[in-house]
Amino acid sequence: MGRAAEMLGTTQGFLRAIGEARLITPLRSAGGHRRYSRYQLRIAARARELVDQGTPIEAACRIVILEDQLEEAQRINAEYRRAAEAANPTAAT
Repeated sequence: MGRAAEMLGTTQGFLRAIGEARLITPLRSAGGHRRYSRYQLRIAARARELVDQGTPIEAACRIVILEDQLEEAQRINAEYRRAAEAANPTAAT
């Protein structure tokens, strides 16, 4: 956790807070240490940006969750669009 906080330029308390807000749930090592994935660190960094701009931590976590959901929905939509165009190439023109 200390290394992750250092990489993000934040405190361990901030990482605990976004964990309590269920924004990220790090894995635990055999010794009980929190282990963060690159994705989780990217999410935490985005939350930190919002908090640094004055957004309350709970709101920042919700914003990050919604941004992530929107990105996923747009990705899925693009896949469906490509599949529809492949199934009916004349309809796209």
